[in-house]
Amino acid sequence: MISSEIHIICKKYNIKDYTINDDMSISVNGSVDLSDKNLKSIPIKFKEVTGYFYCSNNQLTSLKGCPETVGGHFYCNHNQLASLKYCPETVGGGFSCGNNQLTSLKYCPETVGGNFICNNSQLTSLEYCPETVGGYFYCNNNQITNFDGLPVMIIEFFR
Repeated sequence: MISSEIHIICKKYNIKDYTINDDMSISVNGSVDLSDKNLKSIPIKFKEVTGYFYCSNNQLTSLKGCPETVGGHFYCNHNQLASLKYCPETVGGGFSCGNNQLTSLKYCPETVGGNFICNNSQLTSLEYCPETVGGYFYCNNNQITNFDGLPVMIIEFFR
């Protein structure tokens, strides 16, 4: 992908205040909302987003292209994800990956600053879940048989 294509995609999805990095990924000073766009994949490679990053309510089967770091919330719920591979390593706000086809939380961030929501999927365990959750932890409507792997620290109430 070349920079002129990146500019076109950013304009199409109303992405503003961004920098194109040497590897043709972008860093956004602000938020990105790719929700409800009927996307099958993330259209460009993100490096970091200082605000929130929403890619919910699409037809995503992969998070390839998602930012490595998100300063605010990261929502990828209501897609067709079977894996969290390529999800952000750091999320400053809430993290929602519910209503997908996830069977594992492998690759999810170690620390989530807000709520962690992984409900309505096909999880059988909490292995790989974040070590620290700064808000509520929701994992209802899964096939979890035990609570091994539960976060070491949950700041708010567990559901």
